[in-house]
Amino acid sequence: MNEIIILQLGRDALKTALYVAGPALIVSMIVGLSVSLFQVVTSLQDQTVAFVPKVLSVMVVIVIAFPWMVRVLISFATRMFTEFNLVTRMLS
Repeated sequence: MNEIIILQLGRDALKTALYVAGPALIVSMIVGLSVSLFQVVTSLQDQTVAFVPKVLSVMVVIVIAFPWMVRVLISFATRMFTEFNLVTRMLS
């Protein structure tokens, strides 16, 4: 029983982390792939060409998705704090 509770808490934490980091990671991957394709086509091998668009696009995504990210994190933290007594009672 204890292992199931711990695994569920870990799974919820990992799922929340993936939800929060997912949009930025996906956009970074798409922009990086398109910039790499552009560099191959144009034979332009400058490092700033690959770095700057990824950083700017991730910043834009984080600014746009920040309210949603905060809501997800707050709901996770609230759930963890409200279920704390129940979890500690079950683990004892």
